[in-house]
Amino acid sequence: MTSLVRFSPDLHHWLVQNLDQGQAPSALVQIMIEQRMESRVAQAIVEAFVAARLQGRAPPLDSLEIEDAPPAYVYEKPIFSAESRIATTDRVVPVLLRVEQPVVVVLGDVLSADECQELMKLARPRLKPSTLVSPYSGENLVTSQRTSLGMFFRLREDAFIERLDARISELMNLPIENGEGFQVLHYPAGAEAAPHFDFLQATNDANRASIARSGQRTSTLITYLNDVESGGETAFPKVGLSVAPQRGNAVYFEYCNGQSQVDHASLHAGKVVRSGEKWVATKWMRQHRFVSANEAGSEGMVASNG
Repeated sequence: MTSLVRFSPDLHHWLVQNLDQGQAPSALVQIMIEQRMESRVAQAIVEAFVAARLQGRAPPLDSLEIEDAPPAYVYEKPIFSAESRIATTDRVVPVLLRVEQPVVVVLGDVLSADECQELMKLARPRLKPSTLVSPYSGENLVTSQRTSLGMFFRLREDAFIERLDARISELMNLPIENGEGFQVLHYPAGAEAAPHFDFLQATNDANRASIARSGQRTSTLITYLNDVESGGETAFPKVGLSVAPQRGNAVYFEYCNGQSQVDHASLHAGKVVRSGEKWVATKWMRQHRFVSANEAGSEGMVASNG
C-alpha cells in the first residue's frame, strides 16, 4: 500500500537549491529529520529529487506517493549458525561479535591476505562508478549517495571465485545458487556510502520482477580486503554499532524472515574514508536460486524458440 505525502513548495525550492549547490543528499535527509519529519518520508522525498535530477526530469512539486510504514518486524531463528567458530570445508572462521536485533555478526579471518590481494587484482581493471537502484524506476543510477567504484564477478566465474563462493555460502548457511555474484567496491579517500538498505523495495517493475524470480534478499556479508588507515567503518545507526574494516574480516547481517518481512533496523552506511583507501567484497543471498534479468531473458528466448 502507498500513501500520498504532501510537502510545501518551500521544501521543494530548498531541496533544489541545496542539491544545485552540491549538498550531500544524506545531509539533507538528516536536516529534514531534525525538523521532525519521519525518517522514511524524508528519505523518500530526497531520493525522488535525486532520481529526477539524474534522469533529467522535473522533481515532485508538492506531493509524492510512498510505501506505507510496514508492520513490526518479527525476529525468528537466525539463518546464521549459533556456533562461536564456523567450520567451512576449507577454513574455520571465528565469531568476534553478535547483535541479536537486528542480526549482525562480525567474523574474523574469512579470507586470507593472499585471497584479498587476488580479489583486488582481478577486480581493479573492471571497476566502474558504483550505482544505486532507484526505488522508483528500478534503474541503476550513479549518485552522490555512493562515491565508490565497483564491479561484479559472475557466480563461479573461475576456480578461484568458485572456491570463495562455496566458503561464503557455508558461512551464510544458504546454497551457492542463492547467492548473487560477488560485488567488489573500491572507496578512495573521501568516498562513502549513504545510509541504505540491501533488501529490494518492491516499488518498481524491475525489483518486483527480481523478487518474483529469486525471492527477496535475505542477508549480506561484507568482507574487508584491506586495512583502512582512517575511517571507512560499516555503521548501523539503528544499533549504534560501527565495524572497523580489517583485512580478511567481515560483517554479516540478516533482514528478511520466513514471512518475507524486511527489517528496517538493518539500515547501514559506509562511513567516509578519511585517509587511505577501502576495498570490500559483498555477497547477497536470496530466498531462492538467484536468476538475473539477463538469465531470465535468455531462458525466455530458449523457451520461445523450442
